[in-house]
Amino acid sequence: MKTILLSGGSGKRLWPLSNDARSKQFLKVLEYDNRKYKSMIQRVWEQLSNVGLAETSVIATSKSQVDILQTQLNEEIDIVIEPVRRDTFPAIALAATYLHSMKKTPLDEIVSVLPVDSYVKDTFFEKIKQLEEIIKNSNAKLALVGVEPTYPSSKYGYIIPYSRMHNNGYSEVDYFIEKPSETQASTLIKKGALWNCGVFAFRLGHIISILEKKGLPTKYQELLEKYQTLPKISFDYEVVEKTDNIIVLPYEGYWKDLGTWNTLTEEMATNRIGRGVISEDSENVHLINELDIPITVLGASNLVVAASPDGILVSDKESSPKIKDLVDSFNDRPMYEERRWGWYRVLDYTKLEGEKEVLTKRIGILAGKNLSYQLHDYRDEVWTIIKGEGEFILNNKLQNVRSGDVLKIRSGDKHAIRAISDLEIIEVQTGSQLIEEDIVRLFTDWKDIEVYLLNEKNKIQ
Repeated sequence: MKTILLSGGSGKRLWPLSNDARSKQFLKVLEYDNRKYKSMIQRVWEQLSNVGLAETSVIATSKSQVDILQTQLNEEIDIVIEPVRRDTFPAIALAATYLHSMKKTPLDEIVSVLPVDSYVKDTFFEKIKQLEEIIKNSNAKLALVGVEPTYPSSKYGYIIPYSRMHNNGYSEVDYFIEKPSETQASTLIKKGALWNCGVFAFRLGHIISILEKKGLPTKYQELLEKYQTLPKISFDYEVVEKTDNIIVLPYEGYWKDLGTWNTLTEEMATNRIGRGVISEDSENVHLINELDIPITVLGASNLVVAASPDGILVSDKESSPKIKDLVDSFNDRPMYEERRWGWYRVLDYTKLEGEKEVLTKRIGILAGKNLSYQLHDYRDEVWTIIKGEGEFILNNKLQNVRSGDVLKIRSGDKHAIRAISDLEIIEVQTGSQLIEEDIVRLFTDWKDIEVYLLNEKNKIQ
């Protein structure tokens, strides 16, 4: 069985820690092993590995999340990159064509699909593995996992099965209800309704045939070229609601969607991460602080306080799910990002007269990692090394650098740096277009850079 993991999201429900480049599944707030922290996606990937599903998994994601995926998991993971965001049906279709035409997966292979941010026990993934045999031994076109509800919630969709259950534990699906009122939900639960947790499986050929009927390419590269023309529509609306003969496998274990601050904080092992103090008379307060300045909570209760370079949130826990509606209009660039080589944090941005801009960043490069050999067309940079040692290349000349060194880079200068030990740099950019796209990458791998420098040196000699 192949598995498609859906890793997307705009990063608004857990603002300000999450943003377009670091949505909720990448937040390292789940404690393990004596106050070390992992993200939701790291936890899910570990669980997939435990049941033998990780090695046959592919992750569908946007290009803004590729670096952080490779940093938090590993650089060898199989990734399908959406050139633009188009909701779950296009993402699953693109991943299906990748499996079909690039990985040569047979059309009768069973494919499961699941989100990367569910908080569950390992037994949940054992249940997913059962979907393979259930589809093979039935006439079903789709098989879902439905969670046994623990209370009548209006936040989830519901799967209403027929009462008859087959010997291997599944039932046919009667119909679906999306986010009913709590009163309706209570009635549905009495009928045996299950929470729809967004996990389903199908034969690969089923999705390929849907693409053929729609006149869409079934070859990965061809669909990739047309991807931006695809409608933004969910898999539920485009496929599930139009498919007959669907079955559902109940799951009775623990499951939670950690999509809001109030649900996420319920699973945090500590009520404080980062610098700060919560007074003893403050009850049910969680403080998550990524800033270098301390935050104090005094005499307040039932709050989540979250601070990052993107902003500061102080919210009543019950009201925290409303945050997305309030910050939807925020279109500022992400102020913190994790990259394949480390991380960066924006410290200051100023726009001066005459369309000149100044951007200051703090950059961390992990030992053994490097920035690509690159140049910029519209900005100059000044780097001040504040921690560690490294190798710096400027216009084909290599030098060692360490804490206290100041490096000046003009627009058009070719430059790169590799960390011998963990490096931290204060970078000041000045120019007319201070955007991430103003990068011309010549080489990414440090070995390729060394080969290039050696060839250039031999040419001179």
